[in-house]
Amino acid sequence: MPNPQFTKPWHGVPREAIEWNPTVSADACIGCGTCVTGCSRLVYRYDFENRKAVVADPLNCMVGCTTCANTCPTQAISFPPLASVFALEARPEVRHAIEDDLIARKEDLAWRGVVPHADRVVRLQVAGMDRPAPDILILKLRPRSPSDALCQFMPGQYLELIAPGASWLPRAYSIGNAPRDDGSVEMQVRRVAGGRMTEWLFDELHVGDAVEARGPLGHFTMRSEQAVPLVFVAGGTGFAPIKAMIEQQLALDPHREVVLFWGAGTREGLYEIEVIANWGRRDDRFSCVLAIERGPLPGIQAERIDAVQGSLADAIGRTSAVLAGRDAYVAAVLG
Repeated sequence: MPNPQFTKPWHGVPREAIEWNPTVSADACIGCGTCVTGCSRLVYRYDFENRKAVVADPLNCMVGCTTCANTCPTQAISFPPLASVFALEARPEVRHAIEDDLIARKEDLAWRGVVPHADRVVRLQVAGMDRPAPDILILKLRPRSPSDALCQFMPGQYLELIAPGASWLPRAYSIGNAPRDDGSVEMQVRRVAGGRMTEWLFDELHVGDAVEARGPLGHFTMRSEQAVPLVFVAGGTGFAPIKAMIEQQLALDPHREVVLFWGAGTREGLYEIEVIANWGRRDDRFSCVLAIERGPLPGIQAERIDAVQGSLADAIGRTSAVLAGRDAYVAAVLG
């Protein structure tokens, strides 16, 4: 029988509403019993007559856990795609439930040791707030003093924004520009319905306000030889780190070819088209394919830039020959 200890709601989502449990291929199972004895949640039972593992209590399975599949010597165990778990994690109510649980259990979960951090907290001032689309905010931040400058970071890293006096945890967003001498940074934020941080950013933050930020975070490194041409793939506001990387590549390498695929649901989702058009006008190494799933296509007066109707995957599939011999970097925000 399912154990109530294991079948309680997962971050507020009823366990029975989550499709996550193993499936055993009877043909591939050799009856070794590794999964049966290794699962402390008693998801499995053992069929001694047929020498096979049986999924007896699927709701006991920990959401996201695939240990049994990882240790199965014949790969007889499969799970639903992890994308289904990621989709749950992206829901504001799930994020809030995790956040509230961390705060409520701070005394039990807080790390008491000392961990050295290369990142630091800086004070930044809101220098600009552009809304190229109703649900997109381009936030421009500059250091309040020379000691707060963030000159040392790499495109692809993150900056954690801290809402003053907030009861929720900070949020990390990609830095959307290559390093600048004045230490300023740009963040591209998509509004999340019901999201605590995005509601504050969209509705309460104003030009001139001061914010705290921690970073840079992450250890992203481009691992590409200079002679190899590049292809970048961006979905939605995943364009932020991609923009920073392309900006840096076009500035540093006078010969390297760069191709960009950027997709969104509607024309409004492609909120930096003029930036892309300028790249195309001034640099013959750069080319781009824009993909729009619904609505009219944009008119762009620039060579080597094309717009197609359909998904990002469709656009890449139509021009798959472009990918040959290139190193690829992908950043996508779904929804």
